[in-house]
Amino acid sequence: MKKIILCAIAIMAFGFANAQKTRFGVKGGLNIATIGGANEANALIGVQLGGFAEINVWKKLYIQPELLFSTQGAKFEYYGERDQTVNLNYINIPVVAKYYITKQFSVEAGPQLGLLVSSKNIQDEKSVDAGFNLGAGYNFTDNFSVGIRYTIGLTSIYDNNDYYDNDGYYYNDRYTNNVLALTAAYKF
Repeated sequence: MKKIILCAIAIMAFGFANAQKTRFGVKGGLNIATIGGANEANALIGVQLGGFAEINVWKKLYIQPELLFSTQGAKFEYYGERDQTVNLNYINIPVVAKYYITKQFSVEAGPQLGLLVSSKNIQDEKSVDAGFNLGAGYNFTDNFSVGIRYTIGLTSIYDNNDYYDNDGYYYNDRYTNNVLALTAAYKF
């Protein structure tokens, strides 16, 4: 895990050193999270907070590495049984390519690495999560913007998804973090 973090820092440092123009900022917002692959999963409302750097690499193309604290998970409603909420807290490190279609409107896509900080009501969870982001943003001013981003989970959140049911049938289910984020950002 230390190698992954050091590699991410090295990539960001290289980008900063070679950037034509770099702006730093803070962002925060609302997460609407669920666990893909789970039939009974309902959305869980959470938050994300953190910082970012917007690095101009070529004309309207930017690279935006971020460091975010994100609350994720899902609510499960079982008929005739007690409901359960799965809370997962991550430090997410997305690195998105951001393209400005106009001065105000941008689209973005890129990978994300998540490091599990804490969890509640889950067992055998993985400490590292991977996802892919797709999103868009709108700049109201040079400093203030809003964005929407959907993170598609690429890896299962559980260490072991293989199991046999009572009749001897083998299952290999994959449960992924899927998050819709609505954020506001301020660039310095």
